[in-house]
Amino acid sequence: MSSPRLKVVLTRRLPDAVETRMRELFDAELNLKDIPMDRAALEAAVQRADVLVPTITDEIDAALINGAGAQLKMIANFGAGVDHIDIDAAVARQIIVTNTPGVLTEDTADLAMGLILAVSRRIVEGAEVVAAGKFEGWTPTWMCGRKLWGKRLGIVGMGRIGQALARRARAFGMQVHYHNRKPVSERIVEELGATWWDDLDQMLARMDVISLNCPATKETHHLLSARRLALLPPHAILINTARGELIDEAALAEAVARRSLSGVGLDVYENEPVIHPGLIGLPNVVLLPHLGSATLEARQDMGDRVILNVMTYQNGHRPPDRVIPAML
Repeated sequence: MSSPRLKVVLTRRLPDAVETRMRELFDAELNLKDIPMDRAALEAAVQRADVLVPTITDEIDAALINGAGAQLKMIANFGAGVDHIDIDAAVARQIIVTNTPGVLTEDTADLAMGLILAVSRRIVEGAEVVAAGKFEGWTPTWMCGRKLWGKRLGIVGMGRIGQALARRARAFGMQVHYHNRKPVSERIVEELGATWWDDLDQMLARMDVISLNCPATKETHHLLSARRLALLPPHAILINTARGELIDEAALAEAVARRSLSGVGLDVYENEPVIHPGLIGLPNVVLLPHLGSATLEARQDMGDRVILNVMTYQNGHRPPDRVIPAML
């Protein structure tokens, strides 16, 4: 007699192919209306699920985990970031947490490079002029942005995505600098021609473009504070495709209002989906609705990775993408 299938509860709609495969492999409970679960719904879900499949919009805190039923043995996150999950509380309850690393690298780097281009060349602003019927012909001095060739890009967080962005930036003729807890390998340094800065303040003061590509942790909360934002040169462009909490958004709005930055490109926000009103509607600020992993291929790959982790656990083995506190 075969063992009963795992009860897997999905908190949001996932790609059809992913949901279908989950129904084939597990006792999968789908969220067909794609309405985010409120607190009561999440509390009920962890009382019946063997495996919970949350997303970044779900707050899986210590209280929720400690109130879960004894049957909950795994939280298989749909996404790479796990700052919305209390990993320590899960470990204390012997609940395995997994994520989907690697599958978002190229897509997020594409978007970061796209934001750099959009802000520096005023692409969105120009498109809005045309859409409004206000384009009256070419002139030598109108809508001039800044070239990328020869500019210095400072990458904060030289992991997979940071390195992928560096490769794209090199193709555009940019000089790559980075701040990381430790230098990357000599092979990567040689490939990217990258310069390491152990002092973030020193790097910020010298860059033309800053891109945030590090995870959200207690140590990186408001990494770009009002003090650090003031270090950026007035011609600098700031890009964030990582986590909104990395920037003090109120301080950023003040910096933009003072014109102490040339431009800003954001895909994530400190209080998402709420955006500081001081950043909205400005010609030198490009705001996107969290599109970093929004490709059909990435979302399918994320789902496949979730399935692999759950299948590996079901078969009695260690899931390949298990998250432990030391990794954060």
